[in-house]
Amino acid sequence: MASFPLASAGRSLPPQGFHHPAAATTRTVSIPSPPASSKGAAPRSLSARSHRDRRPTVRRNAAEAYVPGSGKYIAPDYLVRKVSARELEELVRGQRRVPLVVDFYATWCGPCVLMAQDVETLAVEYEDTALFVKVDTDEEYEFARDMQVRGLPTLYFFSPDQGKDAIRTEGLIPIEMVRNIIDNEL
Repeated sequence: MASFPLASAGRSLPPQGFHHPAAATTRTVSIPSPPASSKGAAPRSLSARSHRDRRPTVRRNAAEAYVPGSGKYIAPDYLVRKVSARELEELVRGQRRVPLVVDFYATWCGPCVLMAQDVETLAVEYEDTALFVKVDTDEEYEFARDMQVRGLPTLYFFSPDQGKDAIRTEGLIPIEMVRNIIDNEL
């Protein structure tokens, strides 16, 4: 086997079997162990900690909730209320003076997260002139199927006039399109 010098580095590879001295390659770092919770309890080593012992170190908001399976703490939405199928049916059939916008979403859906940001923005804009709610399709699977939700996110726009048909959009749509539907179509 031939050995070639490295022209760009200006030196050649060390011969096979060459080892660096152990003192030059290793360092000893001491990590203080956490204080024992009770007298006589032995401190636990870092390698003995299980994944169940890990807790988040910083929680930005006391109202944050753990999302099962995601490993994340998120703040709940404050403006767009999550509703069940029964609550939504009551809202649609009931008397309203403002349009109703329903966001069908899933927590695992990336475009749904982007759409939710736009819906939150619109909820601030149309605070008194439109009502925004959302339905989790994983929790309300049968209802979403009955509403013919096939793609996510899906938005339904219900006019306060019971005689008008609902408008349905599927997929991520621009915020200007949502404004246009609310302002001109309902």
